[in-house]
Amino acid sequence: MAVHAVDDGAVDALLARGGVDARRVVARTALTGGTYNALYGVELDDGSRLVLKVPPPPARPRLRYEAELLCGEALFYESAAAVGVPAPRVVHNEWAEDAAEPPFLLMTHATGVPWYEVAGSLAAGEKQRLREELGALVGRLHTVRGPGFGYPAQSVAPLTDRWAPAFEAMTRTILDDAEAFGSWLPRPAGGIRAVLAGGAAALAEVTEPALVHYDLWPGNVLLDGAPGSRTVGALIDGERMFWGDPLADFASLSLMDDPAEDDPAFLAGYGAAGGRTSFDAAARVRLALYRCYLYLIMLAETVPRGAEGERLTWVRDFTAPRLTAALDAVAAGS
Repeated sequence: MAVHAVDDGAVDALLARGGVDARRVVARTALTGGTYNALYGVELDDGSRLVLKVPPPPARPRLRYEAELLCGEALFYESAAAVGVPAPRVVHNEWAEDAAEPPFLLMTHATGVPWYEVAGSLAAGEKQRLREELGALVGRLHTVRGPGFGYPAQSVAPLTDRWAPAFEAMTRTILDDAEAFGSWLPRPAGGIRAVLAGGAAALAEVTEPALVHYDLWPGNVLLDGAPGSRTVGALIDGERMFWGDPLADFASLSLMDDPAEDDPAFLAGYGAAGGRTSFDAAARVRLALYRCYLYLIMLAETVPRGAEGERLTWVRDFTAPRLTAALDAVAAGS
């Protein structure tokens, strides 16, 4: 299923709601790469650039946690700015889907290229330096505390003062969605539910809701600067953000790389910023639980997002062994 389109007139109307006069718009460009929201780059007459993000209509098939995602994304950017983490700046945000007008997010354009595009050209020393820098930024993110555990839009469940029921609601809902859409899973949903429930005791250690991005794979980490002197320019696409266990971010941080919890460079930066750098048995169970949830999202979304052909095959081949290994790790540690 293709990402929905928004015509120039509708883009101008949304920009006007965001305080931007259409007469200042030099160019509007549909941006590729997303699979849910429509993205448009907007160039203004003073040379500045904005990004407009527009979610699909509520009636379009989607996962339940995706309802009113812009609430969390804007909150992520505002929180990142508060602790000095580079990210887009929110220009205007209207996220409620029950309002008279459609929701949208208008933000500044972040410079840089996705990490994965230059990963092959990074010298070992530069990669280690960047991983340490990334660790420090993530550690600063995790100092931000929320009002309760869960998704800020409360589309899955109300915020709660305990992490275990919040995470149980998140995993239960994604498995409900997978069953409702008929998404392929490497094991029966009932068996997955039982394994996840068996690891719930490890969640009780988490007592403070921290800011979690939960989509920090190399496509959402932008690098800026010349080869050899690159820096982390911005963390983008905070739409999966929730209030939860800081360790949950290690799932996406490790999606295309070695486990972050075993990466000395990342841990050096993370620890210097106040993050946890030692992992007991309960923490290892939680890390496995968060990987399970991420892989379940990747599998469940293939149906409502219309994945097919090579893309569908890749998702299944990539997630199946990793989800199975994570489930086994939960079972072994419980």
